[in-house]
Amino acid sequence: MSFLSAQTEFGFKKIFASPQSKDILISFLNAMLYDAQPTIEDLEIIDPYAAPSVTGLKDTYLDVKAKITGNKTVIIEMQVINVEAFTKRVVYNAAKTYATQLRPREGYSKLNPLIALTITDFILFENTEKFFTHFVFKELQENFEYYNREIELVFVELPKFNKELEQVENIIQSWIYFIKNAPLFDEIPEKFASIPEIQTAFSIASRTNLTLKELEELEKREMFFEDQRGAIIKGMQEGRQEGLIEGQTGLILRLLRRRTGEIPPETKTRIRQLSLEQLEDLGEVLLDFTSQEDLIAWLESTSA
Repeated sequence: MSFLSAQTEFGFKKIFASPQSKDILISFLNAMLYDAQPTIEDLEIIDPYAAPSVTGLKDTYLDVKAKITGNKTVIIEMQVINVEAFTKRVVYNAAKTYATQLRPREGYSKLNPLIALTITDFILFENTEKFFTHFVFKELQENFEYYNREIELVFVELPKFNKELEQVENIIQSWIYFIKNAPLFDEIPEKFASIPEIQTAFSIASRTNLTLKELEELEKREMFFEDQRGAIIKGMQEGRQEGLIEGQTGLILRLLRRRTGEIPPETKTRIRQLSLEQLEDLGEVLLDFTSQEDLIAWLESTSA
């Protein structure tokens, strides 16, 4: 038996947003947001894809979105690669999800608090050794909080968590250990025998429970992330923005060819004219393309 990684978009959604994942997500969020206290008693997993409702707004890509106890919304993103302006993207996704709660002509009193939980496989905050950080709005000099904690940003940085299995002490550390290390095991560790939600998470993550189509999709996602890592490393080695863009463009073209067939020269030219941020956006959506018409439509929307 082997287990898929929760560090891929496919794996994270499979484990935490499947129909049978409700208890798993409650346990995980109580651990991450409420110091393992049973604050969240119930939740509703909802469609994490937030299409823009206002002209000019970018699409929001999230891994999991849920309504929790207290009428709060939680959005979760698992990010493997530190892309340009990632910290701005976190704030944008949180602010947009908060703002788009309102329907036309509804008053601001209808807005409910939002928590954005971001898990990274890279170090985001160099100025602290803490692997877990929690941000709220506070007054700069007297340090008192803004009303109602309307927006909270929570981060888990996996590279800073270096405990071995025998050193794991609590449910918070158990969940982080699971996300970071599940693919290393051939069976469910005895350490987690007393935590039924993590046992269920391992069962969902078992590759033996995946369909052939899911295995193919997983392989594509894993290949994409490995290729993207290679493109970024190449750009860093060359030490130039142009090198990063060149590597990213080559990766995008290879993946598009696998998805939609040979790319016409004029379409390649349009792709090579994209900025690094636009290439990153294209990388987010291209695995959902089924034809070159999807690609052309995306390029048209980008240039509009």
